[in-house]
Amino acid sequence: MELRTYALIDTLQPQYAALTGTLLRGDVPVEGMAEMIIELGPASDVYEVMDAALKTTDVRPGWLRVEREFGSLEIHSFFQEAVIVAGREALTKFGLTEQDRQKPEVVQVKMVTNVDPYEAVLVNQRCQGGLLLAKQTLCVIEVAPAAYVMLAANVTLVHYQPSGRYGRLYLGGTESEVKVARDAAVQAVSSLPGRAAQ
Repeated sequence: MELRTYALIDTLQPQYAALTGTLLRGDVPVEGMAEMIIELGPASDVYEVMDAALKTTDVRPGWLRVEREFGSLEIHSFFQEAVIVAGREALTKFGLTEQDRQKPEVVQVKMVTNVDPYEAVLVNQRCQGGLLLAKQTLCVIEVAPAAYVMLAANVTLVHYQPSGRYGRLYLGGTESEVKVARDAAVQAVSSLPGRAAQ
């Protein structure tokens, strides 16, 4: 079993929680909850990891995804310790620890200033969060493994995609706000320890 992502979000912020609630198909997390995201391969191993996590403490499942190569899950609770214990115990059952996770990598960061109104409309067709407005600055951050993009979610969230080869985070706002958010997001992802990608 390969542990790609093991990420704890200790307290869900209002905008992130609201956007996440629109994207999940299971139990919906709300502001103030703690959240754990786990991604691993081969994909079908995610069923056993979810089962182990849910049988450990009182956590709730937000998603269970099985893709071609990798499977991922999300669990959450108002009690941060419950999320930490559930994640840790689920890994222990399979001989893994947090240190076995893949170190996230910021693949690229793109910024577009003074966004054209037509481009804003095209970007907004995919969004489920805040709208990107004409003349604002757009920042797109890609990270690998994909699920780590959730660590970078702050400022005006236009959209995020935590699955696939790369996770993408779309931020919008004034140029100065987006630059600060971009730097904080890159720092959050880059500072997480883990093993080198294979």
